[in-house]
Amino acid sequence: MRVFVTGASGWIGSAVVPELIGAGHQVVGLARSDAAAAALARAGAEVRRGTLDDIGTLRSAAGESDGVIHLAFKHDLAFSGGFESAAEADRRAVDTFGEALAGSDRPFLIAAGTLGLAPGRVATERDGQADGPVTAHLAGGPAKRLANAHAAIALADRGVRSSVVRLPPTVHGDGDHGFLATLVAIARAKGVSGHPGDGSNRWPAVHRSDAARLFRLALEGAPAGSTLHAVADEGVPVRTLAEVIGRHLGLPVAAVSPEDAAGHFGWLAGFLGVDGPASGAHTGELLGWVPTGPGLVEDLDQGHYFATASA
Repeated sequence: MRVFVTGASGWIGSAVVPELIGAGHQVVGLARSDAAAAALARAGAEVRRGTLDDIGTLRSAAGESDGVIHLAFKHDLAFSGGFESAAEADRRAVDTFGEALAGSDRPFLIAAGTLGLAPGRVATERDGQADGPVTAHLAGGPAKRLANAHAAIALADRGVRSSVVRLPPTVHGDGDHGFLATLVAIARAKGVSGHPGDGSNRWPAVHRSDAARLFRLALEGAPAGSTLHAVADEGVPVRTLAEVIGRHLGLPVAAVSPEDAAGHFGWLAGFLGVDGPASGAHTGELLGWVPTGPGLVEDLDQGHYFATASA
């Protein structure tokens, strides 16, 4: 297929692109900067310059493609107080792709998240659907982004082979600068590897290579209207992560009280405090997806999360 990919040079996209090319697909990647364009060219992808706000570019690129994988999201805006604005930009992109692909039976994949779908129990692909309740953790901007995923799924009724790939809060691997790397940086800065409360709340996770493979499998064969979970580790206790981090950094491990969590963990506190295990069992059965990358603790133990610029 000729596949248009937004967010193609990002953390997930830069693994999805070679996965697609290695399977014989042609990739057209959206690039908003010279650096992104150069990275895509090196990976063997065709470059389409533009941003999520360039609706005409999105429409024409989708119309010229055999399928679309939408990974881009304005994370910088979302995590600086503009989550709702970021979600609105995302919705415009989803609607644009829907219009371009309607009636074609071409695949359209959108990335979403598992966090907050069913706090306190193992979330499955059946949770978080349009006809289900919305938890308090998904209010405001996150609720709008969940609605975007619902809109993508609804495109199945308009002749689009749409599917949503939900990612856990930790998509780990060498080069990750996300939640886990932030947790390591906080421990190093504070001189203690902390966990909120008793640390029993659980984080699901997946290795980046396994997530990339799932996007390819979904592009090639996911039924219209599918909700998929890129989950390998169903739920690693945050206390376990703190212990591994403490061991590698030679730091004490300590509980952080709820009233001190925001001061200790900053913006990460709200995410760390959610008990959000999730399952990818149905996804594995549907598409034959079997994670083969290292688990979260094994990946931490490989040491790359603790390397410094001078090391």
